[in-house]
Amino acid sequence: MLPYMTSSFGNMHSRTHAFGWNAEAGVEKARAQVAGLINSSPCEIVFTSGATESSNLAIKGALNYIKKNKIKKPHVITTQTEHKCVLETLRELEDEVEVTYLKVDNKGLIDLEELKRSIKDNTAMIAVMAVNNEIGTVQPLEEIGKIAKKNNVLFFCDAAQGVGKIPIDVNKNNISLMSISGHKMYGPKGIGALFVKNKVRILPLQSGGGQERNFRSGTNPVPLIVGLGKAAEIAKEEMKSNFEYVKMLAQKLIKIIKGNETQESKNDNILPFVIRNGDENGYPGCVNLSFPYVEGESLLLSLPGVALSSGSACTSQSLEPSYVLRALGTKDDLAHSSIRFGIGKFTTEEEVVETAEKVKESVTKLREMSPLYEMVKEGINLDEINWGDN
Repeated sequence: MLPYMTSSFGNMHSRTHAFGWNAEAGVEKARAQVAGLINSSPCEIVFTSGATESSNLAIKGALNYIKKNKIKKPHVITTQTEHKCVLETLRELEDEVEVTYLKVDNKGLIDLEELKRSIKDNTAMIAVMAVNNEIGTVQPLEEIGKIAKKNNVLFFCDAAQGVGKIPIDVNKNNISLMSISGHKMYGPKGIGALFVKNKVRILPLQSGGGQERNFRSGTNPVPLIVGLGKAAEIAKEEMKSNFEYVKMLAQKLIKIIKGNETQESKNDNILPFVIRNGDENGYPGCVNLSFPYVEGESLLLSLPGVALSSGSACTSQSLEPSYVLRALGTKDDLAHSSIRFGIGKFTTEEEVVETAEKVKESVTKLREMSPLYEMVKEGINLDEINWGDN
């Protein structure tokens, strides 16, 4: 990135001098690197400011084209656990678009048969994410793609949490549009991409000079794009080893917290009532645990030196229980006790062990102050108590 901030600080859209040519060469190399990660053609990659913009462009752009040229009020099928950038975009369009929100099971997975039953004559798009950002659940993309293809429906996939971490082949999965985030694969923040399959038509959301195949006008941030391209190249090379490493760390974290692994843990007492939310076979870098009888926010405050969250990083300032956990059927009190652990390739085993021990110690102390936990230890079933009597 550095050369494109200093010696090669040219505008890639300036075609009359070497500074512009060098910048353009860097961008086109990055376009090919991103395409190579997802098995697409470089001409199918549109650079954006991030996955939120990509998702808005994919959904609004495609539906605006369909409304203008094909279906007056198209139907979209999505899930209750999508990222806010998808859910809020669709809610904004509900006066113009019919939306079906699929339920998920207690692991966060959709029912493929329910998906098939939901398709109507005016169904224009299926919008299902690859990896959930709160619980790590991985949806069956290949099967969804087959259903979309059979019914001649666009398949939009928000793959911000998946690209660069798990193999995603846009052709094998019959994906029509897909959001990509730079910083989720260790690239720079403020850059992303949208995969737009050849012959899929979308209308731009902003007018201007017609850059990025007229899909996204504006001067491209060359250094950020170059950084995204390099991150994609590295992610492709290291994906398998990174996945196995992150999986090992996730297993260690859970075992130490629950008390099943004591060799490296100073506190080897078993910690009861620890619940893992989501699919244990999902992406291991996103571990969501609930600690009943402990407020998640209180637990976070007791761990000032550890970078954790009680939900999505995009909505962690909200005190409302996670809508993702609610969609899994989790009760509000249990959702309030959940903590999300993010594990990456730069996380060390020492950090995992230290974090697990601190969490275990804090949960134990907080439960000691909880009258509800005392009642549970005495064998009282809290669900059978009618709290309105007192």
